[in-house]
Amino acid sequence: MAEHMSVVLGSTAIQNLMDIHGFQVLSSNFSSFLWGALMTLEITALAVAFGMVLGLLFGLLKLAQHIKITYALATIYIDFFRGTPLFVQILLLHFGILPWFGDYTTFTSAVVACTLNSGAYIAEIVRAGIQAVDHGQMEAGRSLGMNYRRTMWYIILPQAYKVVIPPLINEFIAMLKDTSLVSIIGVSELTLRGKLIYASSYEPAWVWGAVAIMYFIMTKVLALFGDYMERRLATE
Repeated sequence: MAEHMSVVLGSTAIQNLMDIHGFQVLSSNFSSFLWGALMTLEITALAVAFGMVLGLLFGLLKLAQHIKITYALATIYIDFFRGTPLFVQILLLHFGILPWFGDYTTFTSAVVACTLNSGAYIAEIVRAGIQAVDHGQMEAGRSLGMNYRRTMWYIILPQAYKVVIPPLINEFIAMLKDTSLVSIIGVSELTLRGKLIYASSYEPAWVWGAVAIMYFIMTKVLALFGDYMERRLATE
């Protein structure tokens, strides 16, 4: 009897939930939310991946203070993209700069803008990680007959790797959230899909609540991965 009552009550609760308009909106648009989340992850992954290349390059150039031209170039790049809002950078690149280079898509604009922004922050992470390595390591490499480039590649950077991994994970999380800004140029990521669904359903609490939860799940998974990496690196 008790089991029968629990089944009946459970069925009633599910039926009541299905009768709520907001829940109907979420269930009917679940695939759209999911594709938006995947687009968000794709932009983030590309931006951070390309940003790591830029960050390594400009981080090393920022350390080479004896080469005035490259040091100045790295400083200007890092200071500009760290000192201006990503929102403005997206608009500047999409409407002002990229049109000079021919046809392009909103997705391309989003990746380029996020890459340049991420690269500037990663450059500072790389620079700080390299500077955290004991200066005696460079001297040890040079005493073994290795030049600056080989010493940096085979001795300094592998040691800096442990230092920069945690802040790189944090940069990935920050960029994932910042990709919501590319919705302003029409990139069909999670936030824009939320806007479109809200515009047709007028269920702000349900729609934006679902968007917030999906962002939270993605960032939480990345944060847990970052915690795991920190523990693993601490034991190595």
